[in-house]
Amino acid sequence: MLAKRGLMVLAFGLLLGVLGQNAPDPWRIQRGGQLYDHWIKAKGVEAPAGDHPLWALQNTNTRKGTDTWRCKECHGWDYLGKDGAYGSGSHFTGFAGVLQVRDKSLEEILALLKGSKNPKHDFTPYLSQEDLEDLALFLKYGTWDPRTAVDYKAKKPLKANPDLSQGRSIYRVCASCHGEDGKNINFGTEEAPEYVGTLAKDNPQEILHKIRIGQPGNFVMPGFSFLSLDQMQDLLAYLQTLPSK
Repeated sequence: MLAKRGLMVLAFGLLLGVLGQNAPDPWRIQRGGQLYDHWIKAKGVEAPAGDHPLWALQNTNTRKGTDTWRCKECHGWDYLGKDGAYGSGSHFTGFAGVLQVRDKSLEEILALLKGSKNPKHDFTPYLSQEDLEDLALFLKYGTWDPRTAVDYKAKKPLKANPDLSQGRSIYRVCASCHGEDGKNINFGTEEAPEYVGTLAKDNPQEILHKIRIGQPGNFVMPGFSFLSLDQMQDLLAYLQTLPSK
């Protein structure tokens, strides 16, 4: 456990060096990204009753309850909403993405999270001021456009070292938890297992978000936002060679 905590310190120390001393706190950016992923799990709280109030505006995504409260379920792992990977399929809602809010001030983003544009988008009953600030920091400084790294149709990295050596080298850190074959952790069920290799093949946008931000509710899964675009593509390419069953 101490070694894994040390990994987190190293990861954020490197990220702080990349961003510069006057940059926003990278710990808070990562936490905001985990809130975006699953704020209920990140905070360790009960899900609000019923569906999110805005969920009734669409009828294409049939999920109910907790899933409807996750930012990613409306706006996508790629932050592009209807214009990204969630532009079709069972996750489609027709809701817009959030990538464009990077051009707004933190105050403007906070106001949106508090329902300034639509009162039904007010998260103040569920998220503290600190939570909302962390989420705003992520939306402004932590999002990016995965289309610069992924061929959406092929679900493959656009550019990766063909011999996989770079991705394999980076994965050595991940293997301490996920195992050499990526099967130490099952995200699914015994009947329908999902390993890191499964997700890398099926949902590269989600994998890239987790690589950068970490896993909500799991202290030992740090984010590695300091990885370059080339390194993320190399790692994704290697993950896609790992077993999916």
